[in-house]
Amino acid sequence: MRKERHLSQEQLAERAGLHRTYIGMVERAEKNITLRSMEKIANALNVSIISLIQ
Repeated sequence: MRKERHLSQEQLAERAGLHRTYIGMVERAEKNITLRSMEKIANALNVSIISLIQ
């Protein structure tokens, strides 16, 4: 979804209030994401958490 919206990891991280390296680690499945972080990312992308899971 991040790439579909033409956002860099840094831009998404800034919108979500998270660190860029955290976004990268989540995308590469190197880090388990918390529900709180998932909520922040969903809000930053203007989608529901369910949309992220699907």
